[in-house]
Amino acid sequence: MPQMSDQSTNAKYIKDVWKIGVKAQPDGKGIVRQEEVEHCISKIMEGGGGKEIQRSAMKWRELAKKAVDEGGSSDKNIDEFIAKLVQL
Repeated sequence: MPQMSDQSTNAKYIKDVWKIGVKAQPDGKGIVRQEEVEHCISKIMEGGGGKEIQRSAMKWRELAKKAVDEGGSSDKNIDEFIAKLVQL
């Protein structure tokens, strides 16, 4: 359950943007109960949500791999960063 700093933003991205997770709903006291955790796990393991999460995770995995591979955006960015450091 997100509580501080950027945790709420991270949780929103994980569920709504990246689609690689589900959100556990707290009770009236802000506590996520065992039953809710079980419900979330069932939704992923037994429902269709698990397949969508797996597909999304694989998509993001491939995008991240391309970014860090030679010639990818992260690879280029680190090269540019090092070049600027050398100029100092």
